[in-house]
Amino acid sequence: MNISRVFLNGCFRIKKVVIRSKATPAILMAILAAALYGISSPISKLLLKKIPPPFMAALLYLGAGFGMLIVHFVNVCSKKAPTEAKITNKELPFVIGMIILDIAAPIFLMVGLTMAPAENASLLNNFEIVATALIALFLFKESIGKRMWLAILFITLSTIILSVNDLRSLSFSVGSIFVVAACICWGFENNCTRMLSIKNPLQIVIVKGLGSGFGSLVISLVLKEYSKNLLYISLALFLGFIAYGLSIYFYIKAQRELGAARTSTYYATAPFIGVLISWLILKEIITFSFLLAFFIMIIGAYYAVSENHGHSHNHEEMTHEHKHNHEDGHHNHKHINKITGEHCHVHAHEAMCHSHLHTPDLHHRHSH
Repeated sequence: MNISRVFLNGCFRIKKVVIRSKATPAILMAILAAALYGISSPISKLLLKKIPPPFMAALLYLGAGFGMLIVHFVNVCSKKAPTEAKITNKELPFVIGMIILDIAAPIFLMVGLTMAPAENASLLNNFEIVATALIALFLFKESIGKRMWLAILFITLSTIILSVNDLRSLSFSVGSIFVVAACICWGFENNCTRMLSIKNPLQIVIVKGLGSGFGSLVISLVLKEYSKNLLYISLALFLGFIAYGLSIYFYIKAQRELGAARTSTYYATAPFIGVLISWLILKEIITFSFLLAFFIMIIGAYYAVSENHGHSHNHEEMTHEHKHNHEDGHHNHKHINKITGEHCHVHAHEAMCHSHLHTPDLHHRHSH
């Protein structure tokens, strides 16, 4: 696109820049989130021997919420200056949707884990990637390229393989259906969370954990499905802090830069960790169908990580609040006093046009 053509298209500023990609740290955070979550399925399967599924789901989210609340109080006591934007009433619909879906999803997953081997349930969790991507594309208009579609295709194939008890009989297992239902709920929830990712991730995890946790707790009490085993309850709460609280925190930070679909794709490493733990702790046999799905999953992951997206694009005028710095090519506003490093305040973006590699982060949600 030449300069005259850009002017004819109504761009207010023309600036071709080469910006250092922020994707690498975000990818590492997504993988870290996956590693933390990967331990949840096999260990949950052990704890489910003494804890009913709805109560287990409640404990995992309560552990996440209370654990991150403690982290928040530590930050406050240390007088650490806040650099993140708070959730406002404008984001309330996404907060409510996130909580409701987070109540349903883990209950479905816990029920599925009681009926399906941990390694199958772990890899079947990758259907969440497909659900997240499709919802992001059709409802939230997130851009998904050819390589990402290939990744979705291979990941879908691997989930189909893992959805059957026996490849020869092609009979679907009840446990697999519950896990897939959980993935669909999480697909919607991931997109709700993505709309909140501009805000303080610590606050989001606290709201998500306590809201979803108490909701699940009410359901477990109504159904009279709970446990009084203090040891198992304590272990479940701690597992919730590690596998849900910290994992969700890093997941949200990754979503800021990568968008919902891509973050979920990198998150695909979680089931492989779950399978390894299942094999080591639960002594569950690794089947041929699992190995086949594993191979197909690797192909899908390759297409996901090798995607590059860059073109000339327009930025409309907008005003919002989030943590930022002035070194990324998108924050050129002035301060009365010189500010360096990351900070947070309400700021305006001028309309501009430039070209660089980018992901569907909060500044690149343009149409294609």
